[in-house]
Amino acid sequence: MFNKLAALATGRRKLVLWLGLLFCVVAGGLGGAVNSKLSSGGYEVPDAPSTQANAILSDKFGTGEPNLVLLVKTPKGVDDPDTAAKGAELTEKLGAEDGVQEAASYWTLDKAPSLKAEKSDSALVLAHLEGNEDEVDDYLAKLRPHYEEGFEGLQIQFGGRAEAYAEMNEQTQEDLALAETLVLPLTLILLVFIFRGVIAALLPLAVGIVAIIGALGVLRVLVELTDVSVFAMNLTTGLGLGLGIDYSLFVVSRYREELGKGAAVNDAIATSLRTAGRTVLYSAITVALSLSALLLFPMYFLRSFAYAGIAVVAFAVVAALVLLPALLAVIGTRINKWSWNRKKPAAAVENGFWHKLATLVMRRPLPLATGVIVILLFLGSPFLGIKLNLADERTLPSDAEAHQVGTVLIEDYSAREMEPLMVVAENAGSGADRESRVAAYAETLSELDNVARVDALTGSYTDGKQIAPAGAINERYEKGEGTWLSVIPEVGSYTDEGQDLVVDVRDAKAPFEDVKVAGTAASFKDTMTSLTDRMPWALLLIAVSTFVLLFLMTGSVLMPVKAFVLNLLSLTATFGAMVWVFQDGNLMWLTGDFTVTGGIVATTPIMMFCVAFGLSMDYEVFLLSRIKEEYDRNGDNTRAVALGLQRTGGLVTAAAALIALVFASFLVSGITYMKLLGLGLALAVLMDATLVRGVLVPAFMRMAGRYNWWAPRPLTRVYERFGLSEGEDEPVAADNKTVHTGREPADVGR
Repeated sequence: MFNKLAALATGRRKLVLWLGLLFCVVAGGLGGAVNSKLSSGGYEVPDAPSTQANAILSDKFGTGEPNLVLLVKTPKGVDDPDTAAKGAELTEKLGAEDGVQEAASYWTLDKAPSLKAEKSDSALVLAHLEGNEDEVDDYLAKLRPHYEEGFEGLQIQFGGRAEAYAEMNEQTQEDLALAETLVLPLTLILLVFIFRGVIAALLPLAVGIVAIIGALGVLRVLVELTDVSVFAMNLTTGLGLGLGIDYSLFVVSRYREELGKGAAVNDAIATSLRTAGRTVLYSAITVALSLSALLLFPMYFLRSFAYAGIAVVAFAVVAALVLLPALLAVIGTRINKWSWNRKKPAAAVENGFWHKLATLVMRRPLPLATGVIVILLFLGSPFLGIKLNLADERTLPSDAEAHQVGTVLIEDYSAREMEPLMVVAENAGSGADRESRVAAYAETLSELDNVARVDALTGSYTDGKQIAPAGAINERYEKGEGTWLSVIPEVGSYTDEGQDLVVDVRDAKAPFEDVKVAGTAASFKDTMTSLTDRMPWALLLIAVSTFVLLFLMTGSVLMPVKAFVLNLLSLTATFGAMVWVFQDGNLMWLTGDFTVTGGIVATTPIMMFCVAFGLSMDYEVFLLSRIKEEYDRNGDNTRAVALGLQRTGGLVTAAAALIALVFASFLVSGITYMKLLGLGLALAVLMDATLVRGVLVPAFMRMAGRYNWWAPRPLTRVYERFGLSEGEDEPVAADNKTVHTGREPADVGR
């Protein structure tokens, strides 16, 4: 395969490059407008009970949880007769807007105290926009200009989930443009420093850009078939640049190494593809398999990262193994043009930093490994106190309008009117019997802990007693034989008390069959249940795919297990930082200002794990492939580890620095969990490329000795038949089978 790729790149170089250029033009034209097609949201489970309840409320009752709130301010006070008349007129006008299923306010709900600020200087207008998240965005964009300048002297600010998601979408596009402006020149400067040459530095950047363009084209096709989150754009850019640079860095470095040995251009390309190219392919497979675990989750926010990530990996590896060799064939030895230090004599391998480090570690493997493990576990310990929530307006910058409205709601309003639990029964009967059962049910629900009020067809209830009779407004709670009740909580949806309330409402004895509960708290409960149920399967997929691939690469059953465990260790610091920085509010001087919510968006740790684990396996494959190559050559485990680390340590560190720089650019984002993703992934790759690869890998492999390469005889036969060996410089016995794998000499552990 790799010989054919080399022949294609060298023999049809111009055709390959012209086809590549044509692809970039088509994919770029296709994906250029993808931003406007992407969706915000995607945190809810499509088939969950809460989602089904939301659909019933919207389709049958023409209502739903308020997703738009107008914070109406007036210097006269909300109870001023003139203000009250204008407020009622505003509510009526909003309710008549296209896409608004219903609107209600302090002035149309009998001056409900919970809809008025404690200072009486503002009140709320609550509305429900119909449709999916994209339709809600469209309706909001059309109606917003009618009220931005206020209404009849009333000052108006927009808030609620619809406004928050719209602002997140806009903020993401602004952040992406800023990050790209910063990261591209900085990456090029770092590449020039790493390669000590301009032409060699431009090639990885070109591969990364091709990967991004290809992935955007795929996303543009996917948005016609399914929902794709706007935040997939961030991963497309970050991972596209990172992996494109990673993969081409190894191919270009090996190519220059072969040229330095005196190889002809075509031979250098062929050797680079057989060695570094083969490793790049295996690495890409591991990253793609890790990202594919996100497809097991039903929320399209997570699935979107899988779509973007897998597409990026595919185009990055194709660009690195097809387009890059063709470019190298055209450039030839001119790759060293505009370079410096080209004739610097190479130091003996034994004098290299990474060789010395590996040798030092392997002299004292147990204490050094123990020390690093203790450090990583200590850094990861804050993760034990993690608290989870869903994305809301608090993830936006503090000057965002939705954020400001949310802050006022928390500080000046007593009840959670924007986050009711909505209890719906499609078949509740009719007549006086239904009304008596609704009244009894409302009384029962109002007696639950942390319930401020229950509104129903028969009136309003608190503490088991009716506090207001039914009026014209209460007719909204019935439709045909169906009815629904609004349970206003006293606690936040994401708190333990809020989640307990969902359980209590669902467990409360209902006089109707098939009662469903909607609302923010119920959606969060269902989301957490779904994540908890799917996470073991995602881990199993990653573990099994990791084992199979690394076994086929190494012929060892211990190497895959070691890789999985060490990769988990490398992520401990990342997950600890996730909580210590973003949940507890530390290091704002480094990350930029953000609102401390006391929790982490529930989908973020899973997304972080799959992406970071894939990147860690990326470096594991690079290192193990070179160690395996050396071991197959000399059969000495200790020497193979030291030589493998020396020949990859510098490259892995450079690659980690580059991809860390790319992800660190996410810190300019105004959205909190994108900052988290950037810092977490940057920290993960740096920890993995230094402490794990520099200390834990050589320490473990020294202690394991000959067992590093052991496998049971049946699996050894599987490896001999299907193994993914490098195919170069392998010791070959008379029967054409590899000598060392599974047949270690007695002194291999020395």
